[in-house]
Amino acid sequence: MRLFVEVGHASAMALVLVSVCGIARADTVPDNWRFETAEDGLVTASLYATNKLITGGGALSYSPILTIGCRANSEPRWTEWLQLNDTVSASRKITVSVTLDQGGKFDESWSVGPRGRRLMRDGADGIKRLGAANRLRLSWRFGLLSGRGEADFDLAGFDEAVSQVAGSCNTNVP
Repeated sequence: MRLFVEVGHASAMALVLVSVCGIARADTVPDNWRFETAEDGLVTASLYATNKLITGGGALSYSPILTIGCRANSEPRWTEWLQLNDTVSASRKITVSVTLDQGGKFDESWSVGPRGRRLMRDGADGIKRLGAANRLRLSWRFGLLSGRGEADFDLAGFDEAVSQVAGSCNTNVP
């Protein structure tokens, strides 16, 4: 019986410790963001879309990934990109429609990355425009006959994510 009580006490202490550490972590690193530092000095924070895109004839689905990144000694210093599993048919530039919160839609020109599966936009102004937003919706054409893609992002923790990337990159927040 005494062993049972001691195991119960140890379990309760472990639960309290995990809870306290979890609360401390939540104040510094948003749970919905994933951080990485590459060997070449690129510091990134990535976020999965809240929606899924259908691929493979409707058999598979995936969430696009929005990534913001900073490189300490580079120009441009800040960049953002959208990672896709499907390819877009554009080769250099693509028009991406952007909606912040419930505001109006506006168009931006993004570059098409390797194998047409990455849409990229350089510059701190792209990161800065997201600072006051709670939600981001991106929309683009996969091709002339392929229809549109859309990715919806809940930007909770965006300011903290940008601050962490800027700190790791030794630069100012845009």
